[in-house]
Amino acid sequence: MKLQEAKIKYIQTWGSLATSWGINKTMAQVHALLLVSSEPLSADDIMDMLKISRGNVNMNVRALIDWGIVRKEFVVGERKEFFVADKDIWELFKQVTKERKRREVEPVLKVLDELKNDIEEESDEATQFKKLMGDLSSVTNTVNGILDKAIKADEHWLLSSFTKMIKK
Repeated sequence: MKLQEAKIKYIQTWGSLATSWGINKTMAQVHALLLVSSEPLSADDIMDMLKISRGNVNMNVRALIDWGIVRKEFVVGERKEFFVADKDIWELFKQVTKERKRREVEPVLKVLDELKNDIEEESDEATQFKKLMGDLSSVTNTVNGILDKAIKADEHWLLSSFTKMIKK
Protein backbone atom coordinates (compact mmCIF):
# COMPACT_ATOMS: atom_id res chain seq x y z
CA MET A 1 0.00 0.00 0.00
CA LYS A 2 1.29 3.44 -0.85
CA LEU A 3 1.59 6.09 1.87
CA GLN A 4 -1.17 8.29 0.41
CA GLU A 5 -3.56 5.31 0.24
CA ALA A 6 -2.74 4.43 3.85
CA LYS A 7 -3.44 8.02 4.96
CA ILE A 8 -6.79 8.05 3.16
CA LYS A 9 -7.74 4.70 4.67
CA TYR A 10 -6.79 5.96 8.14
CA ILE A 11 -8.81 9.18 7.71
CA GLN A 12 -11.89 7.27 6.51
CA THR A 13 -11.60 4.62 9.25
CA TRP A 14 -11.07 7.19 12.00
CA GLY A 15 -14.14 9.09 10.83
CA SER A 16 -16.26 5.94 10.84
CA LEU A 17 -15.04 4.82 14.27
CA ALA A 18 -15.66 8.24 15.78
CA THR A 19 -19.39 7.96 15.28
CA SER A 20 -19.35 4.98 17.66
CA TRP A 21 -17.90 7.30 20.31
CA GLY A 22 -20.48 10.02 19.72
CA ILE A 23 -18.16 12.23 17.69
CA ASN A 24 -19.06 13.85 14.39
CA LYS A 25 -17.58 11.85 11.49
CA THR A 26 -16.34 14.93 9.64
CA MET A 27 -14.74 16.38 12.77
CA ALA A 28 -12.84 13.11 13.25
CA GLN A 29 -11.77 13.09 9.60
CA VAL A 30 -10.51 16.68 9.83
CA HIS A 31 -8.56 15.78 12.95
CA ALA A 32 -7.16 12.62 11.34
CA LEU A 33 -6.09 14.61 8.27
CA LEU A 34 -4.32 17.20 10.42
CA LEU A 35 -2.75 14.42 12.48
CA VAL A 36 -1.19 12.69 9.46
CA SER A 37 -0.20 15.90 7.68
CA SER A 38 3.45 16.80 7.92
CA GLU A 39 2.73 20.47 7.16
CA PRO A 40 0.12 22.89 8.54
CA LEU A 41 -3.06 22.93 6.41
CA SER A 42 -5.34 25.81 5.48
CA ALA A 43 -9.11 25.59 5.29
CA ASP A 44 -8.76 25.40 1.50
CA ASP A 45 -6.37 22.43 1.82
CA ILE A 46 -8.80 20.62 4.12
CA MET A 47 -11.73 21.38 1.80
CA ASP A 48 -9.86 19.97 -1.20
CA MET A 49 -8.57 16.86 0.53
CA LEU A 50 -11.81 15.87 2.26
CA LYS A 51 -14.22 17.24 -0.37
CA ILE A 52 -16.24 19.19 2.19
CA SER A 53 -17.56 22.75 2.29
CA ARG A 54 -15.77 25.74 3.78
CA GLY A 55 -18.49 26.06 6.43
CA ASN A 56 -18.04 22.42 7.41
CA VAL A 57 -14.27 22.90 7.65
CA ASN A 58 -14.59 26.07 9.73
CA MET A 59 -17.17 24.59 12.10
CA ASN A 60 -15.17 21.41 12.69
CA VAL A 61 -11.78 23.13 13.00
CA ARG A 62 -13.27 25.51 15.60
CA ALA A 63 -14.67 22.53 17.52
CA LEU A 64 -11.27 20.81 17.44
CA ILE A 65 -9.63 24.01 18.69
CA ASP A 66 -12.23 24.15 21.49
CA TRP A 67 -11.31 20.57 22.41
CA GLY A 68 -7.68 21.67 22.63
CA ILE A 69 -6.40 19.14 20.07
CA VAL A 70 -5.85 21.47 17.10
CA ARG A 71 -4.24 24.89 17.03
CA LYS A 72 -3.66 27.69 14.55
CA GLU A 73 -0.15 28.06 13.24
CA PHE A 74 1.35 31.11 11.57
CA VAL A 75 3.01 30.49 8.20
CA VAL A 76 5.45 33.17 7.08
CA GLY A 77 4.29 35.01 3.96
CA GLU A 78 0.73 33.63 4.12
CA ARG A 79 -2.44 35.50 4.98
CA LYS A 80 -4.54 32.37 5.39
CA GLU A 81 -5.01 30.62 8.70
CA PHE A 82 -3.24 27.29 8.98
CA PHE A 83 -4.00 24.48 11.40
CA VAL A 84 -2.03 21.66 12.98
CA ALA A 85 -2.84 18.80 15.32
CA ASP A 86 -0.60 17.84 18.20
CA LYS A 87 1.28 14.68 17.18
CA ASP A 88 1.90 13.45 20.75
CA ILE A 89 -0.71 10.69 21.00
CA TRP A 90 -0.42 10.41 24.79
CA GLU A 91 -1.13 14.15 25.17
CA LEU A 92 -4.01 13.79 22.69
CA PHE A 93 -5.48 10.96 24.79
CA LYS A 94 -5.16 13.03 27.97
CA GLN A 95 -6.72 16.13 26.39
CA VAL A 96 -9.67 14.19 24.95
CA THR A 97 -10.14 12.44 28.31
CA LYS A 98 -10.06 15.78 30.12
CA GLU A 99 -12.66 17.30 27.78
CA ARG A 100 -14.97 14.27 27.85
CA LYS A 101 -14.76 14.24 31.64
CA ARG A 102 -15.62 17.94 31.78
CA ARG A 103 -18.43 17.73 29.22
CA GLU A 104 -19.93 14.35 30.11
CA VAL A 105 -18.94 12.92 33.50
CA GLU A 106 -18.98 16.06 35.67
CA PRO A 107 -22.52 17.15 34.63
CA VAL A 108 -23.80 13.62 35.39
CA LEU A 109 -22.21 13.75 38.84
CA LYS A 110 -23.85 17.09 39.54
CA VAL A 111 -27.30 15.78 38.58
CA LEU A 112 -26.86 12.54 40.54
CA ASP A 113 -25.86 14.50 43.65
CA GLU A 114 -28.91 16.74 43.28
CA LEU A 115 -31.19 13.75 42.78
CA LYS A 116 -29.94 11.83 45.80
CA ASN A 117 -29.84 14.85 48.13
CA ASP A 118 -32.86 16.94 47.14
CA ILE A 119 -35.65 14.39 47.56
CA GLU A 120 -37.74 15.55 50.52
CA GLU A 121 -40.27 12.75 50.44
CA GLU A 122 -39.89 9.98 53.02
CA SER A 123 -41.13 6.68 51.62
CA ASP A 124 -39.73 3.26 50.76
CA GLU A 125 -39.74 4.21 47.09
CA ALA A 126 -37.91 7.49 47.80
CA THR A 127 -35.34 5.61 49.91
CA GLN A 128 -34.76 3.12 47.09
CA PHE A 129 -34.42 5.96 44.60
CA LYS A 130 -31.88 7.78 46.81
CA LYS A 131 -29.90 4.56 47.23
CA LEU A 132 -29.87 3.97 43.47
CA MET A 133 -28.71 7.56 42.84
CA GLY A 134 -26.04 7.11 45.53
CA ASP A 135 -24.82 3.87 43.93
CA LEU A 136 -24.73 5.47 40.49
CA SER A 137 -22.90 8.45 41.96
CA SER A 138 -20.36 6.16 43.63
CA VAL A 139 -19.58 4.32 40.40
CA THR A 140 -19.42 7.57 38.43
CA ASN A 141 -17.12 9.12 41.05
CA THR A 142 -14.85 6.07 40.77
CA VAL A 143 -14.70 6.49 36.99
CA ASN A 144 -14.08 10.21 37.47
CA GLY A 145 -11.16 9.43 39.80
CA ILE A 146 -9.66 6.99 37.29
CA LEU A 147 -9.96 9.63 34.55
CA ASP A 148 -8.27 12.19 36.83
CA LYS A 149 -5.36 9.80 37.36
CA ALA A 150 -5.08 9.12 33.63
CA ILE A 151 -5.05 12.85 32.87
CA LYS A 152 -2.32 13.53 35.44
CA ALA A 153 -0.25 10.44 34.69
CA ASP A 154 2.44 9.68 32.22
CA GLU A 155 2.07 6.87 29.73
CA HIS A 156 4.15 4.43 31.80
CA TRP A 157 1.70 4.69 34.73
CA LEU A 158 -1.25 3.75 32.53
CA LEU A 159 0.57 0.84 30.95
CA SER A 160 1.72 -0.57 34.30
CA SER A 161 -1.76 -0.08 35.86
CA PHE A 162 -3.43 -1.77 32.90
CA THR A 163 -0.98 -4.67 33.07
CA LYS A 164 -1.72 -5.13 36.80
CA MET A 165 -5.47 -5.18 36.10
CA ILE A 166 -5.08 -7.85 33.43
CA LYS A 167 -2.95 -10.08 35.67
CA LYS A 168 -5.59 -10.14 38.42
